[in-house]
Amino acid sequence: MKFAVIVFPGSNCDLDMYNAVVDVLGEDVDYVWHTATDLSAYDGILVPGGFSYGDYLRCGAIAQLAPVMNEVRKAAAEGKFVLGVCNGFQVLTEGGLLPGALIRNDSLKFRCHPVGLRVENANTAFTRDYEKGEVVTIPIAHGEGNYYCDEETLASLKANGQIVFTYDGVNPNGSVGNIAGISNEAGNVVGMMPHPERAVSELLGSADGAKMFTSVLNAWRERNGAASTR
Repeated sequence: MKFAVIVFPGSNCDLDMYNAVVDVLGEDVDYVWHTATDLSAYDGILVPGGFSYGDYLRCGAIAQLAPVMNEVRKAAAEGKFVLGVCNGFQVLTEGGLLPGALIRNDSLKFRCHPVGLRVENANTAFTRDYEKGEVVTIPIAHGEGNYYCDEETLASLKANGQIVFTYDGVNPNGSVGNIAGISNEAGNVVGMMPHPERAVSELLGSADGAKMFTSVLNAWRERNGAASTR
């Protein structure tokens, strides 16, 4: 499997994402600049955290206009696997790949600490190695992680099983429904505010994020008739 880590001006979690792929999976991965116009060589697209374009206008609002985003949309439509984390989640919502929006934390403070996440959907390409209801520890680092959508969208997310993670216990940002991560209806595109790439080894304080990466590799291998990592 071959991964692309998308790099915008202001991305700062691209190195973490790259290293997670190498350390957890040992698979091929490239940094791909925001000006790229062809992602056909890649099976998985990873949109990392950071402050793309300085978060000017709104978080992700400028990044979603970058040339590479046309290719990310195309890859998603083709069923390729797309993960957006933190600023990457913001970019995916701004770009129309996922519903809703990320707004200022209700505390108006930047929150940076581990949180408990409950796995609400273990059937997506990125969560298949977890168990539904499993509680994992993943760090957050955001000032605009408050997920918002209207009541109709929230009802649709619930009905379609698109809520992937919720905050277990204290909601750190005021997100509607305690939502920490969602997917598209097909389950091949996932966005989340917590950083699984920063939780792939006990040396980092938690290895609970590693299953995000093994999950997508197993999903790809199943699709292509290869052996699972389990």
